[in-house]
Amino acid sequence: MTDGIATKDRVRIVDTVVLSDDWYVLRKVIFDFRRRDGAWQRQSREAYDRGNGATILLHDPRTGNVLLTRQFRMPAFVNGHDGMLIEAVGGLLDDASPEARIRAEIEEEAGYRVERIEKIFEAFMSPGSVTEKLYFYLGEYESAMCIGDGGGVVDEGEEIEVIELPLHEAMSMIARGEIVDGKTIMLLQHLALRQAATRP
Repeated sequence: MTDGIATKDRVRIVDTVVLSDDWYVLRKVIFDFRRRDGAWQRQSREAYDRGNGATILLHDPRTGNVLLTRQFRMPAFVNGHDGMLIEAVGGLLDDASPEARIRAEIEEEAGYRVERIEKIFEAFMSPGSVTEKLYFYLGEYESAMCIGDGGGVVDEGEEIEVIELPLHEAMSMIARGEIVDGKTIMLLQHLALRQAATRP
């Protein structure tokens, strides 16, 4: 009975309650959802809104290396990980365009000023509970583009280590459970698949 009905016509927001507005905003949304059989069902969900973000995998096509970062992540720590995650460069948009934000993050985190970047896709990373959408990029770098040490912004609590390693080693680190960050795995696999497809 819902064939041809737009999703917006299947959802009626009944109430929205702010549960927390400290670091970012956590809301409880109470809504009625029209099921496929036409019946309306009352539901409630919590949604964590931290804004959208962008991430990029920097790679050097001349050497086959990629640039990644290592930093402490409290949510991973409290879930049993040691908290030091290896990741692609990334950050929240903070009202900037995705391309402008990711270029700034590259300089802040990795210490490089790159020229060529390519948007490859957009994805919701945890759509069951987090509103954030990420914009994914690939970018080429070489040693001459280095303008500083990177490391992040101290006033924001960042202490970021820059890691350069071959792509094949990064892929092995995924298999060994040493790289467990979702966005980074997606980017590394995308680059590996692209390179495999272009080999003679």
